[in-house]
Amino acid sequence: MANKKTKVPFKGTPEQKAELLEALHELKGRRGAMMPALQKAQNIYGYLPIEVQKIVADELDLRLEEIYGVVTFYSQFSLNPKGRYKISVCLGTACYVKGAGDILDKIAELTGVSTGGCGEDGKYSLEACRCIGACGLAPVITINEDVYGRLKLDEIPEIVAKYDAME
Repeated sequence: MANKKTKVPFKGTPEQKAELLEALHELKGRRGAMMPALQKAQNIYGYLPIEVQKIVADELDLRLEEIYGVVTFYSQFSLNPKGRYKISVCLGTACYVKGAGDILDKIAELTGVSTGGCGEDGKYSLEACRCIGACGLAPVITINEDVYGRLKLDEIPEIVAKYDAME
């Protein structure tokens, strides 16, 4: 399961589209409108699927390729939805040598979400990140704003179970 990418269908609402169209109408024709338009779109939807990129391109009279190039270049933009519980595993050097790779695999196994993916139910998303600056706590993971450090592989099921129990 950990190697399978999950494709979450786009679930935009008419209200979200109306909000985006209003914002794009205000930006249309302005120099440098693409970045604020994409930021607004991501704030509305939480990520920038191709459906949203097409709306931005059409409304701002830009090519979809231009939009996609910017979205994939800047790390602030996401092509994938994020789960209600955003799990990030540090794979910086200190964390990696202390077993973060195995921790990432265990989380993927327990949640059914592959690295870079989001579960179909929208509960978990999982990503590997570079050093988060907590090397003294290696290996480290974050779940939303919660930080877990000095982790052992056998602690991971209990941590995931805590978030499973929240719903």
